[in-house]
Amino acid sequence: MRNSTRRARDLRTNATEAEKKLWLHLRADRLGVRFRRQFPIGPYFADFACPTQKLVIELDGGQHAERQDYDGRRTAFLTEQGYRVLRFWNTDVMKNAEGVVAAIANELTPPLPDPLPRERVRGKSEQETSGMDRILIQGGAKLNGEIRISGAKNSALKLMCAALLTSGTLRLENMPNGLRDIRSQTDLLRHLGCTIEAQDGLMALNASGVVDYEAPYDLVRKMRTSILVLGPLLARFHQARVSLPGGCAIGTRPVDLHIDGLKAMGADITLDQGYINAAAPGGLKGASIHFPKVSVGATENLMMAATLAEGETTLSNAAREPEIVDLGECLIKMGARIEGLGTPVIRIAGVKSLHGATHAVVPDRIETGTWMIAVTMTGGSLRLQGARAEHLAALIGPLQRAGARVEEDGADIVVSRSDGQPLKGTDIMTEPYPGFATDLQAQFMAMLTLCEGAGMVTETIFENRFMHVPELVRMGADITVHGHSAIVRGVKKLKGAEVMATDLRASVALVLAGLVAEGETTVNRIYHLDRGYENLVGKLQACGAKIERLPGE
Repeated sequence: MRNSTRRARDLRTNATEAEKKLWLHLRADRLGVRFRRQFPIGPYFADFACPTQKLVIELDGGQHAERQDYDGRRTAFLTEQGYRVLRFWNTDVMKNAEGVVAAIANELTPPLPDPLPRERVRGKSEQETSGMDRILIQGGAKLNGEIRISGAKNSALKLMCAALLTSGTLRLENMPNGLRDIRSQTDLLRHLGCTIEAQDGLMALNASGVVDYEAPYDLVRKMRTSILVLGPLLARFHQARVSLPGGCAIGTRPVDLHIDGLKAMGADITLDQGYINAAAPGGLKGASIHFPKVSVGATENLMMAATLAEGETTLSNAAREPEIVDLGECLIKMGARIEGLGTPVIRIAGVKSLHGATHAVVPDRIETGTWMIAVTMTGGSLRLQGARAEHLAALIGPLQRAGARVEEDGADIVVSRSDGQPLKGTDIMTEPYPGFATDLQAQFMAMLTLCEGAGMVTETIFENRFMHVPELVRMGADITVHGHSAIVRGVKKLKGAEVMATDLRASVALVLAGLVAEGETTVNRIYHLDRGYENLVGKLQACGAKIERLPGE
């Protein structure tokens, strides 16, 4: 063992430049898993190995070309030990380290959506603390009070990209600036050359100084919405190079519809080593585009691109989400000519240029729905300030059938459930808006675990969005999954347990389950929550929940 350790140390000391460069990209705070250098496996030393993922990375130089038998024996042995082996040339790493890391990240099971900050930083906000923090909940408290609804993350991120379409200043109000995804998008836009100032719920963006048209992997990998710089860059600057995106590990979400639509508008697009290379030397041209399936992101990307295209663009089978309407209304304030927002057919007449504007971000319907479900589970009464009930019709009906009382009071929604009103099972099916939002599916399932009778949850948007089920079962839930559907049979009570979040909405579903569980619940891996909920712990504490955030151990 001592000789093995000494040999590994010697190999690390005499590492090639390619090995040194790749090692900088394979640290745990970047990929979420730990790789080891010159890791001994039997008689061999793997250049890089992740034992927990059973993955080996080997770098080859020219000298290996004459040692194919050795490499073959080595690979065969590693495979027999249960390892997957990826090989790259040293020159691949030196020329395109991001592309190599993208290929490695795709082999992680499941791919981890977010980097893990190394340590908790004193004096920082809740969203700036370590992703290894955990939430501790003592169940049984009713929720009573008021919650101010934040601006919609799924709108704010797209509005930030719209700033690339003009040299003027875009001022955004009701911005959820505390979210990790907002900070990630800020980093990306600043990399491109934007000037951004943010304070409280305000943000001012100016893209007059954009000089870089490449969105690199290190910045784009953190979330999928980064792909939405593609359309604006191509429309205004006629060129873009954007890494294929990352995001929550809830299934495949291809960007084919984005690419096909931009090609129809005259763009020349190629895919190379994990990057989308796009050019339109003569500018984009209006086109008639029909989406084979409803896509929120593609609708947004092409709508932004079409604002500066020559001629008219028609998007049919377009998404109808409130966030798309919000983006379109902001673009109109900037000088765009758009008709049909909120309908399946959107028409955009291109203009030569857009100008700055001021726009308030629409309230977050997913946050609103989360609190509506929470108080239905715990009992009590919540006033949700600044909410938009018309955006939540698909949720309000099932909640009322389950036993909730929902009322509109001016600009607020008041949701309550009395002690004598039992929860009743009901069925839901996720669909594109105005159907039931997939981003509320996990929370609703958590509520069904305590209903009388049973309820069925059918997921039609993403193919891998039941990853919260095993964690709910750990807490005593009775759930049976059949393909894209899950049957939830109500139980008398859930029991506190230690659970782990797998994506953003699954994270908050486990928090809701902890609010009603008997005893203590610990939710780990909560960095997902920091991506989508502003001050979640503080808002719940103010309404009576026994909940606290603790540093990771």
